Amino acid sequence: MDDNKERLQKVMASCGVASRRKCEEYITSGRVEVNGVVVTELGTKVSKKDVIVVDGVELNRQTLVYYVMNKPTGYLTAVSDKLGRRTVMDLIDPETKKTRIFPIGRLDYDTSGLLLLTNDGNLSYNLTRSEKEVEKVYQVRVDGIINQTAVTSLIRGVVIEGVKTKPARVEVVSFDKKNNSSLIHIGITEGRNRQVRKMCKEVGFEVKKLKRLSFAGITLDGLSVGEYRELKPHEIKILYSL
Repeated sequence: MDDNKERLQKVMASCGVASRRKCEEYITSGRVEVNGVVVTELGTKVSKKDVIVVDGVELNRQTLVYYVMNKPTGYLTAVSDKLGRRTVMDLIDPETKKTRIFPIGRLDYDTSGLLLLTNDGNLSYNLTRSEKEVEKVYQVRVDGIINQTAVTSLIRGVVIEGVKTKPARVEVVSFDKKNNSSLIHIGITEGRNRQVRKMCKEVGFEVKKLKRLSFAGITLDGLSVGEYRELKPHEIKILYSL
Protein backbone atom coordinates (compact mmCIF):
# COMPACT_ATOMS: atom_id res chain seq x y z
CA MET A 1 0.00 0.00 0.00
CA ASP A 2 1.26 3.51 -0.83
CA ASP A 3 -1.52 5.55 0.80
CA ASN A 4 1.06 7.72 2.56
CA LYS A 5 3.07 8.37 -0.58
CA GLU A 6 2.85 11.40 -2.85
CA ARG A 7 3.97 12.09 -6.40
CA LEU A 8 7.61 13.09 -6.56
CA GLN A 9 6.99 16.40 -8.34
CA LYS A 10 4.39 17.38 -5.73
CA VAL A 11 6.81 16.72 -2.88
CA MET A 12 9.56 18.66 -4.65
CA ALA A 13 7.24 21.60 -5.18
CA SER A 14 6.15 21.57 -1.54
CA CYS A 15 9.83 21.70 -0.56
CA GLY A 16 10.23 24.90 -2.54
CA VAL A 17 12.32 23.57 -5.42
CA ALA A 18 10.13 25.28 -8.02
CA SER A 19 6.62 25.17 -9.41
CA ARG A 20 5.21 21.69 -9.98
CA ARG A 21 5.53 22.03 -13.74
CA LYS A 22 9.18 23.02 -13.42
CA CYS A 23 9.78 20.11 -11.06
CA GLU A 24 8.40 17.78 -13.73
CA GLU A 25 11.01 19.13 -16.13
CA TYR A 26 13.73 18.45 -13.54
CA ILE A 27 12.57 14.85 -13.25
CA THR A 28 12.30 14.08 -16.96
CA SER A 29 15.72 15.63 -17.61
CA GLY A 30 17.39 13.28 -15.09
CA ARG A 31 18.24 15.85 -12.43
CA VAL A 32 16.49 14.05 -9.57
CA GLU A 33 17.55 11.04 -7.49
CA VAL A 34 15.48 9.06 -5.01
CA ASN A 35 17.46 6.94 -2.57
CA GLY A 36 20.51 7.21 -4.82
CA VAL A 37 18.74 6.24 -8.04
CA VAL A 38 18.03 8.68 -10.87
CA VAL A 39 14.27 8.89 -11.46
CA THR A 40 12.77 10.14 -14.71
CA GLU A 41 9.20 8.80 -14.44
CA LEU A 42 6.59 11.44 -13.54
CA GLY A 43 4.36 8.85 -11.90
CA THR A 44 6.96 8.02 -9.25
CA LYS A 45 5.67 8.25 -5.68
CA VAL A 46 7.76 8.80 -2.56
CA SER A 47 7.29 8.65 1.19
CA LYS A 48 8.63 10.86 3.96
CA LYS A 49 11.44 8.34 4.54
CA ASP A 50 12.76 8.58 0.97
CA VAL A 51 15.85 10.70 0.34
CA ILE A 52 15.36 13.07 -2.60
CA VAL A 53 18.32 14.78 -4.22
CA VAL A 54 18.01 17.51 -6.87
CA ASP A 55 21.15 18.57 -8.74
CA GLY A 56 23.25 16.95 -6.05
CA VAL A 57 21.53 18.71 -3.17
CA GLU A 58 19.33 16.80 -0.72
CA LEU A 59 15.86 18.28 -0.18
CA ASN A 60 14.97 19.69 3.20
CA ARG A 61 11.33 19.99 4.18
CA GLN A 62 10.89 23.65 5.01
CA THR A 63 8.28 25.97 6.39
CA LEU A 64 6.02 27.34 3.67
CA VAL A 65 6.02 31.12 3.26
CA TYR A 66 3.87 33.51 1.24
CA TYR A 67 4.52 37.09 0.15
CA VAL A 68 2.84 39.82 -1.86
CA MET A 69 4.95 42.41 -3.69
CA ASN A 70 4.17 45.71 -5.38
CA LYS A 71 6.38 45.12 -8.39
CA PRO A 72 7.90 48.14 -10.16
CA THR A 73 8.29 48.24 -13.93
CA GLY A 74 11.76 47.38 -15.21
CA TYR A 75 12.08 44.07 -13.37
CA LEU A 76 11.77 40.57 -14.81
CA THR A 77 9.41 38.18 -13.08
CA ALA A 78 12.01 35.46 -12.66
CA VAL A 79 14.34 33.99 -10.06
CA SER A 80 17.40 34.75 -12.18
CA ASP A 81 18.36 36.01 -15.64
CA LYS A 82 21.22 34.75 -17.81
CA LEU A 83 21.64 38.21 -19.33
CA GLY A 84 22.11 39.82 -15.95
CA ARG A 85 18.94 41.89 -16.06
CA ARG A 86 17.19 42.92 -12.85
CA THR A 87 14.63 40.45 -11.50
CA VAL A 88 12.05 40.75 -8.76
CA MET A 89 14.39 38.72 -6.55
CA ASP A 90 16.70 41.75 -6.43
CA LEU A 91 14.00 43.44 -4.34
CA ILE A 92 13.98 40.62 -1.75
CA ASP A 93 16.35 40.70 1.22
CA PRO A 94 18.99 37.93 1.42
CA GLU A 95 17.53 36.32 4.53
CA THR A 96 14.11 35.89 2.91
CA LYS A 97 15.67 34.43 -0.24
CA LYS A 98 17.20 31.60 1.78
CA THR A 99 13.80 29.88 1.60
CA ARG A 100 14.11 29.67 -2.23
CA ILE A 101 10.93 31.57 -2.95
CA PHE A 102 9.76 32.15 -6.51
CA PRO A 103 7.00 34.17 -8.23
CA ILE A 104 3.54 32.73 -8.83
CA GLY A 105 2.83 33.29 -12.50
CA ARG A 106 4.24 36.19 -14.46
CA LEU A 107 4.03 39.94 -14.63
CA ASP A 108 5.57 41.57 -17.70
CA TYR A 109 8.80 43.57 -17.50
CA ASP A 110 6.91 46.79 -18.32
CA THR A 111 3.93 46.00 -16.06
CA SER A 112 3.79 46.96 -12.40
CA GLY A 113 1.65 45.88 -9.49
CA LEU A 114 0.73 42.84 -7.47
CA LEU A 115 2.94 39.78 -7.58
CA LEU A 116 2.71 36.78 -5.27
CA LEU A 117 5.84 34.88 -4.22
CA THR A 118 6.16 31.65 -2.27
CA ASN A 119 8.10 28.43 -1.80
CA ASP A 120 4.84 26.48 -2.03
CA GLY A 121 4.99 24.88 -5.45
CA ASN A 122 1.66 23.11 -5.04
CA LEU A 123 -0.20 26.35 -4.40
CA SER A 124 1.57 27.98 -7.33
CA TYR A 125 0.51 25.11 -9.56
CA ASN A 126 -3.12 25.37 -8.47
CA LEU A 127 -3.32 29.13 -8.89
CA THR A 128 -1.84 29.12 -12.39
CA ARG A 129 -3.94 26.29 -13.83
CA SER A 130 -6.22 27.77 -16.48
CA GLU A 131 -9.22 25.71 -15.40
CA LYS A 132 -9.12 27.32 -11.95
CA GLU A 133 -10.10 30.67 -13.51
CA VAL A 134 -8.46 32.75 -10.78
CA GLU A 135 -9.26 36.41 -11.37
CA LYS A 136 -6.57 39.04 -11.82
CA VAL A 137 -7.65 42.69 -11.92
CA TYR A 138 -5.63 45.29 -13.82
CA GLN A 139 -5.66 49.07 -13.91
CA VAL A 140 -5.19 50.06 -17.53
CA ARG A 141 -4.42 53.47 -19.04
CA VAL A 142 -5.19 53.38 -22.76
CA ASP A 143 -4.51 55.91 -25.47
CA GLY A 144 -7.78 57.47 -26.62
CA ILE A 145 -11.30 57.84 -25.26
CA ILE A 146 -12.64 54.31 -25.06
CA ASN A 147 -16.19 53.73 -26.33
CA GLN A 148 -18.96 51.37 -25.29
CA THR A 149 -18.47 49.19 -28.37
CA ALA A 150 -14.89 48.47 -27.34
CA VAL A 151 -15.89 47.86 -23.71
CA THR A 152 -18.60 45.41 -24.76
CA SER A 153 -16.14 43.53 -26.96
CA LEU A 154 -13.67 43.22 -24.08
CA ILE A 155 -16.41 41.91 -21.80
CA ARG A 156 -17.62 39.33 -24.31
CA GLY A 157 -14.12 38.28 -25.39
CA VAL A 158 -11.91 39.08 -28.36
CA VAL A 159 -9.90 36.83 -30.62
CA ILE A 160 -6.16 36.87 -29.97
CA GLU A 161 -3.91 34.74 -32.16
CA GLY A 162 -6.89 32.68 -33.28
CA VAL A 163 -8.30 31.99 -29.81
CA LYS A 164 -11.12 33.93 -28.19
CA THR A 165 -10.50 35.25 -24.68
CA LYS A 166 -12.85 34.30 -21.86
CA PRO A 167 -15.42 36.89 -20.72
CA ALA A 168 -13.87 39.72 -18.72
CA ARG A 169 -15.06 42.25 -16.16
CA VAL A 170 -14.55 45.80 -17.40
CA GLU A 171 -15.14 49.08 -15.59
CA VAL A 172 -14.51 52.51 -17.11
CA VAL A 173 -12.99 54.58 -14.29
CA SER A 174 -12.36 57.93 -15.93
CA PHE A 175 -11.55 59.88 -19.09
CA ASP A 176 -8.70 62.34 -19.55
CA LYS A 177 -9.84 64.38 -22.53
CA LYS A 178 -6.94 66.81 -22.22
CA ASN A 179 -4.40 64.02 -22.73
CA ASN A 180 -6.75 61.88 -24.83
CA SER A 181 -6.67 58.78 -22.64
CA SER A 182 -8.95 56.55 -20.58
CA LEU A 183 -8.51 54.69 -17.32
CA ILE A 184 -10.23 51.31 -17.05
CA HIS A 185 -10.18 48.25 -14.82
CA ILE A 186 -10.13 44.82 -16.43
CA GLY A 187 -10.62 41.54 -14.58
CA ILE A 188 -9.52 38.38 -16.41
CA THR A 189 -9.32 34.71 -15.44
CA GLU A 190 -6.67 33.69 -17.94
CA GLY A 191 -2.93 34.22 -17.98
CA ARG A 192 -1.99 34.37 -21.64
CA ASN A 193 1.16 36.24 -22.64
CA ARG A 194 0.59 40.03 -22.55
CA GLN A 195 -3.13 39.31 -22.68
CA VAL A 196 -4.53 42.64 -21.46
CA ARG A 197 -2.33 44.61 -23.85
CA LYS A 198 -3.36 42.42 -26.76
CA MET A 199 -7.05 42.59 -25.82
CA CYS A 200 -7.01 46.38 -25.77
CA LYS A 201 -5.08 46.57 -29.01
CA GLU A 202 -7.59 44.24 -30.64
CA VAL A 203 -10.40 46.73 -29.93
CA GLY A 204 -8.33 49.66 -31.15
CA PHE A 205 -6.79 51.07 -27.97
CA GLU A 206 -3.07 50.95 -27.19
CA VAL A 207 -2.08 50.42 -23.56
CA LYS A 208 0.05 53.23 -22.17
CA LYS A 209 0.36 51.97 -18.60
CA LEU A 210 -0.58 48.69 -16.93
CA LYS A 211 -0.73 47.77 -13.26
CA ARG A 212 -2.10 44.66 -11.59
CA LEU A 213 -4.33 45.61 -8.65
CA SER A 214 -5.30 42.20 -7.32
CA PHE A 215 -4.74 38.46 -7.68
CA ALA A 216 -7.31 36.01 -6.33
CA GLY A 217 -8.69 38.71 -4.05
CA ILE A 218 -5.30 39.69 -2.60
CA THR A 219 -4.64 43.43 -2.99
CA LEU A 220 -1.78 45.92 -2.73
CA ASP A 221 -3.17 47.70 0.32
CA GLY A 222 -0.37 49.31 2.33
CA LEU A 223 2.44 48.51 -0.10
CA SER A 224 4.51 51.16 -1.83
CA VAL A 225 6.20 50.40 -5.16
CA GLY A 226 9.04 47.92 -4.62
CA GLU A 227 7.83 46.82 -1.18
CA TYR A 228 6.63 43.37 -0.14
CA ARG A 229 5.11 41.76 2.93
CA GLU A 230 4.07 38.35 4.22
CA LEU A 231 0.52 37.32 3.51
CA LYS A 232 -1.81 37.29 6.49
CA PRO A 233 -3.37 33.98 7.60
CA HIS A 234 -6.80 34.87 6.22
CA GLU A 235 -5.23 35.76 2.85
CA ILE A 236 -3.49 32.39 2.67
CA LYS A 237 -6.82 30.72 3.43
CA ILE A 238 -8.37 32.60 0.50
CA LEU A 239 -5.72 31.23 -1.87
CA TYR A 240 -6.18 27.67 -0.62
CA SER A 241 -9.94 27.91 -0.95
CA LEU A 242 -9.78 28.48 -4.72
